[in-house]
Amino acid sequence: MYKHNPNLTANARELRKNMTKEERRLWYDFLKNYPIRFLRQKVIDHYIVDFYCSKAKLVIEIDGSQHYETAGIRSDSIRTERIERYGISVLRIPNNEVNDNFDGVCEYIDNYVKESLRHC
Repeated sequence: MYKHNPNLTANARELRKNMTKEERRLWYDFLKNYPIRFLRQKVIDHYIVDFYCSKAKLVIEIDGSQHYETAGIRSDSIRTERIERYGISVLRIPNNEVNDNFDGVCEYIDNYVKESLRHC
């Protein structure tokens, strides 16, 4: 089981109120009513992840342009490695994919979840 950091709970609550446009779209147009439960802005260890599905052991991160700069790449790599230590997979999806290929993103997530559940 992963550690929950109670110091981040208030921040996670605030982030749920102020999701990015891409996070909002993915949540309200797909994940909120997905047949397998997802949570948004979930605290895992020292991080707040965008979306989390405990049944599929999956984190989905929606990444803006700062994640593709040197510092962001390095930080994300450490973050992903730390989350994966709990047996959780991390999918990173760029903002532009949510905006330009929404159906493809949803299909990708759906296929990933179904495949994960086959191995549980």
